[in-house]
Amino acid sequence: MDEYLRDAAFGGSPGADVSKAVLGTPRQRWLAAVVLGGQGRYAAATALLTELRHTSDPVLASLAASTLASQRRQVGGHAAARRLDGEALARLAGVEPVADDPDCVDAAGALADALTGLAADAIGVGGPARRLHVVAADTVERFGGHRWRSGVRLDWVRAEIELASGRPEEALEPAQRAVDTATAAGAIRHRVKSRMVLAATLTNLHDGVSKERAEALLECDVRHNEVLGLHPLVWPCALLLAHLRPDGADAWLERAKGVLSCVLLRADPAARTLAAASVWVP
Repeated sequence: MDEYLRDAAFGGSPGADVSKAVLGTPRQRWLAAVVLGGQGRYAAATALLTELRHTSDPVLASLAASTLASQRRQVGGHAAARRLDGEALARLAGVEPVADDPDCVDAAGALADALTGLAADAIGVGGPARRLHVVAADTVERFGGHRWRSGVRLDWVRAEIELASGRPEEALEPAQRAVDTATAAGAIRHRVKSRMVLAATLTNLHDGVSKERAEALLECDVRHNEVLGLHPLVWPCALLLAHLRPDGADAWLERAKGVLSCVLLRADPAARTLAAASVWVP
């Protein structure tokens, strides 16, 4: 079961059925929650993560809090996510940041997740995102080394910081590196999100070649994400295509809203409330 869940969470089967894992060990339930969140099954994921946030294992409790934070950010709830990432960091007080898991499912990985999450939260609430990203990157370098998952997440946030600062040229390197790292790791969900970040970067470069490349990436990923069941990545791709193609913007916007409505039907009440209040969500 552990290897099956690992492959679903961090490997080649992100659309896998993980329903049996909800009765498994705490670590299996956390992996299942990661998968469920990636599929947009937020209510089911939240139920597991809420329980795990209170487990006696501080590393697993921290991972649960930062995973829920990530899912709150996906519906535009950056302020709610910041509280959860702060909780994730607090749960690690006094815990030695050991790095002994290839997918960062350990104390060093939990620390990296919390700090990287706080930097991502700051983008949405106007906080010191760049400074927090430096702290996260330094911490990963000190305790976690160059492990793929922490590296990919840091590169997502670095690219997003540069985009928010109006510097898409500076976002290009981390965005491309995230694609390369996730591809090398065989992590499909992380690869397709990295491609979306890269497409957003290319969109903001405002030249014909970059625009064409962004459109090709997004069209491919809309199809693949729908097949894989990664619905939280479908609607942002459709929104980007609406921006890139004014002549077909209405159709892409309706597609984004349609997918998002399906995601929110499977979301918990808190996620639906956050989405309804967010300027990031159509």
